[in-house]
Amino acid sequence: MKRNQSGFTLIEIAIVLVIIGLLLGGVMKGQELINSAKVKNLAGDFKNIPVYIYGYQDKYRALPGDDANAVSHLGAGAAQAASAVAGNGVIGGYWNSTTTTDESYIFWEHVRRAGLATGSTTPGAADYIPVNAAGGKIGIMSGTTTVASAAMNDGAGTPVAIRGSYVICSQGILGKFVKQLDLQVDDGNTAGGSMMAALGTTYATGAAATTAAVATAAIDDAASYIVCMGI
Repeated sequence: MKRNQSGFTLIEIAIVLVIIGLLLGGVMKGQELINSAKVKNLAGDFKNIPVYIYGYQDKYRALPGDDANAVSHLGAGAAQAASAVAGNGVIGGYWNSTTTTDESYIFWEHVRRAGLATGSTTPGAADYIPVNAAGGKIGIMSGTTTVASAAMNDGAGTPVAIRGSYVICSQGILGKFVKQLDLQVDDGNTAGGSMMAALGTTYATGAAATTAAVATAAIDDAASYIVCMGI
């Protein structure tokens, strides 16, 4: 007795393989678009903060955080740095300071009260310190040529100051995004130029200030980095 055998024809198998290939390609493309969007978001932080500075200076002829007349400019209750340092053209304090009297901390209240940025204007509030697309803290401080205060080194022990009047730092960025970010914003060299990256998983005050910058070829895609850029 003849038995009928069932199974897939070569054409059916080929169609299934094509469909699987299209699905995998779609997933990979989707992930690529998500990663690209995250990098653009991270880059946006470094581009927006200078806009806050210039906008504030244009409006009040003062530097946010360092404004000696913040109360008259922004209203009663606005934080104002100590008279001894306010108005000297320097954003005092480290980029990740949690000291409410530091100018680098007050900076965020000033730009928000001025309508330049969104976020809480209440010092100490849980959402006061801004975060990037990766959930890491963002901050700004004045630049300096003093290696011990705000510089990185090239990994070989040679001090390399981050160029710029001010330094913006963003933490908790995975290595795979660090490389794309530096390529998009700077020169693709994570151990030189105006943007540098330092390996870091803890973020004490001043972290990344004297930490070794990591060369692009040595960036670990899965590791967490602090990225700083001079403006």
